[in-house]
Amino acid sequence: MNHVGVSSGFHDAALCVIDVEGNIAFAAHSERYSKKKHDAELDAGLLEHASEYMGDEYQLNYYERPWLKWLRCLRTGQALPPVRVLNKQFPGRRVRTHGHHLSHAAAQFQTSPYEDATIVVIDAIGEFDTATIWHAHYDVKGRAQYRRLWHQTYPDSIGLFYTAMTERVGLKPLDEEYILMGMAAYGNTQLEPIMLQDHIGNIDRTEFKENLHVKLGNYLPQANVFDIATATQSITEQLITAIIQRALTLGTSKNLCYGGGVALNCSANRLLGNYYENIWIMPNPGDAGSSLGAAALGYGGKVNWTTACLGYDIPGAYPVDAVVGRLLTDKIVGVASGRAEFGPRALGNRSLLADPRGNEIKAKVNEIKRRQQFRPFAPVILEEVADMYFDMPKGFETSRYMQTVARCRHPELFPAIIHKDGTSRVQTVPKDGSGIRQLLEQWNKSTGCPMLLNTSLNIRGEPMVNDLGDARRFSQLYGIPVLS
Repeated sequence: MNHVGVSSGFHDAALCVIDVEGNIAFAAHSERYSKKKHDAELDAGLLEHASEYMGDEYQLNYYERPWLKWLRCLRTGQALPPVRVLNKQFPGRRVRTHGHHLSHAAAQFQTSPYEDATIVVIDAIGEFDTATIWHAHYDVKGRAQYRRLWHQTYPDSIGLFYTAMTERVGLKPLDEEYILMGMAAYGNTQLEPIMLQDHIGNIDRTEFKENLHVKLGNYLPQANVFDIATATQSITEQLITAIIQRALTLGTSKNLCYGGGVALNCSANRLLGNYYENIWIMPNPGDAGSSLGAAALGYGGKVNWTTACLGYDIPGAYPVDAVVGRLLTDKIVGVASGRAEFGPRALGNRSLLADPRGNEIKAKVNEIKRRQQFRPFAPVILEEVADMYFDMPKGFETSRYMQTVARCRHPELFPAIIHKDGTSRVQTVPKDGSGIRQLLEQWNKSTGCPMLLNTSLNIRGEPMVNDLGDARRFSQLYGIPVLS
């Protein structure tokens, strides 16, 4: 039967359907339907759309074990989470629950190209675990087998540390951690020794001196917030590196699968290739992606991963010629075409695209998106020429899902996609015949430039455009044409 995976109840609710052949029939975020950023509950519109793919016979899988979360809350004196009543949304269906970190692990391993792997999962908290290392392989029947090699438990948590610092610098926790990552390029490391002394018990053992689930308050009140961001990023990279080194010691595989919300830190990801040559990060490694992990655990075998574009479909040919025409005249244009991306990053189907060569483009796009002017943008580039323009880090010679940063070799030519530290979060596009690939080929033919600025088609604080109604609204409100 088909397998339906659900993540809901905390933040970033999502649903995934894996069919009897192991194909991902559908995967989408609730927020794209409800229009509520980080919506924690399954929206009725999502459920209605997903029903087209679920079929009559399916197993329902949930991404964590609620009773374990309740037990942790009882032991630590925290408020009890609400009871998840999925049988109201899926009447008559029994729910199979899976461990939070196991769902993360499965989302990575069972979508990866590997037959065996060492898996590292790092997030804020899942039931009791905050970081885990696993070994995974397929048995003779082709079913994935997992063995946990190490774990760290609440309240020692890299994710909680990063989220606490996100709130300290005035950003929204569990939402704007990626902005803190961007801020890190603007500060210096003078606060690092102080923050290490105040918060870190032992880097090698991932131990903290306090429970950072509790708010920090006005910690270091006189400090520059950019310096706090710089120190936070540096300390986080040291903590992640220590876990990766531990994984290399405990694991036996040459292949690394990496998941959990912390795996979205593309600045830290550039370091992974120092330890592993083969690296796989499914492009939705956070809790929303665990809906896929739960479905994969139900299915049991290798999942046929072909694309991250798995959500709502806007049918029709990708508007290549129209987009190139608009870029040549207006420099900036939106695209909403094909199936929506599963994950937090637009990869060409729900994108705001721009010419990366103009000095004024970065400021203009940040103004359109209502973002801080220090925020960087990502380039999308023809994969076969990426190394001519970017010094791609080891293990990420291709970066098809914007999962690492790389230093630009010619920053003076592409000011719109260069961050303060000279790096860019690169998306490479192979010769796969996709719409964004055809667009890049045509743009390169017309201009001699093999890349475009690519950012998500949304305004700060709002979900990405999902359907044609969203696209029309974006165009009307912000004066940017959105082509489909």
